[in-house]
Amino acid sequence: MSESLFSPPGGFRVRIYDLSGGAAEGVVEEIAGFTSLMHANAFARAYVRDSIERCRTPGLSAAEVLALWRQFGEDCEVLGGHPNAWRSADEVGRFAARPATAEERDWRALDPRRLAEAEDE
Repeated sequence: MSESLFSPPGGFRVRIYDLSGGAAEGVVEEIAGFTSLMHANAFARAYVRDSIERCRTPGLSAAEVLALWRQFGEDCEVLGGHPNAWRSADEVGRFAARPATAEERDWRALDPRRLAEAEDE
């Protein structure tokens, strides 16, 4: 596989998993059309960050937030096996320890489906 950060034919894809077990094989959806590995990584990171924040309530410790996320949250995987693909395991502990800003959790601004809609308009 090429070490390029540029998109393979059809773009990079991100798979979203439901950690609560509510979806078949845990897969909620797969999103295609990311223009680069950096774009896919940024989306996956923001999506997981947002999912962790939805599990946070005042007074919980980082361990409690992480436990809730692992029970009820959503995780992402950048597909394709690229060695520089973002992995949630590398950061979820830090995410749980520090609340995110609105910008850090704004995955919608990075969603290629939204970008395609804007181009159509």
